[in-house]
Amino acid sequence: MFLISGPCVIESLDTALRVADHLAGIRERLPLSEVIYKSSFQKDNRSSVDYYMGPGIDVGLRILSEVKRQYGFRLLTDIHYPDQAKPVAEVVDILQIPAYLCMQTTLVVEAARTGRTINLKHGQMVAPSTMAKVCAKVESTGNRDIILTERGYTFGYNDLVVDPRAFYELKQIGYPVVFDATHSIRKYGIPSADPAGGARQYLETLARAAVATGIDGLFIEAHPCPSEALCDAASQLSLEELEPMLERLLKIDAVVKGF
Repeated sequence: MFLISGPCVIESLDTALRVADHLAGIRERLPLSEVIYKSSFQKDNRSSVDYYMGPGIDVGLRILSEVKRQYGFRLLTDIHYPDQAKPVAEVVDILQIPAYLCMQTTLVVEAARTGRTINLKHGQMVAPSTMAKVCAKVESTGNRDIILTERGYTFGYNDLVVDPRAFYELKQIGYPVVFDATHSIRKYGIPSADPAGGARQYLETLARAAVATGIDGLFIEAHPCPSEALCDAASQLSLEELEPMLERLLKIDAVVKGF
C-alpha cells in the first residue's frame, strides 16, 4: 500500500520541509510501497473569499521543487484550470483533478496530455461507475496512468458519507484505488479552523474499513500543528499521530492482501 500525504495547502517553505522530513522518516521505517508528497499551491474551492487560498502557482512550485530536491519524493498537487496543467507538470509528477471538477472535460484532457499520472478525485455528486467516463477522457489522449480516489458522497447537508460499495465499483474500472481519509471527514460550510469543521474521531475507523476492502493507497493530509493550519485545520492529522495509525492500518492491509 502506498501513502499520499502532506499539508492540505502550501503555507511556507519551513512547514513544507518539516512535513517532508517527517514523511521521509516514515518512508524508511514502514513497509509502504511509496510515499508521495502532496500539497496544494491553490485551493480555489474555499467556502469564503476571505479564507487562505495558498501562495499561488509560482511560489508554490518553487517550494514543491525544493521538497523534491531535498527528499526525492514524487509530488502531487491539484490544478483547477486547463492552463495550469503544462507549467505544473514541469515540476509535479501527479496532477490531481479536484472532486468538484472531475467532470470538466477540458481540464481533465489538458492534464492528461502532459503525460503525467492523473489522480481523479471521485466527485461527491456522481456514482462511482461514472468515473469510468472520466477515465475514458484521460485515455483518449493515450494516457493510461490513472489513480482513482474516493472521498465520500454529499447529500446536500454539508456532510460526507463513505459508502464501501464505492471501493468495489472503482476497482472494476481497472486502476489503483485510494481512500482520501482526511477529506472524507470534513464538514463543508463550517470554517476549517472551527473544531466542528471536521469529524476527526471517525478518521481511523473509516480508514480501517477502506483498507479492509483491499485498496491500493491512502491519502492522509498531515500538519505539524493541525489546529493552526491555514486550511482544513479540523480534519488534518498531526504528524505525531500519523505513523502509529499507519502501523495499525498496514497490519490490516497485510492480512487482507495475504488472502
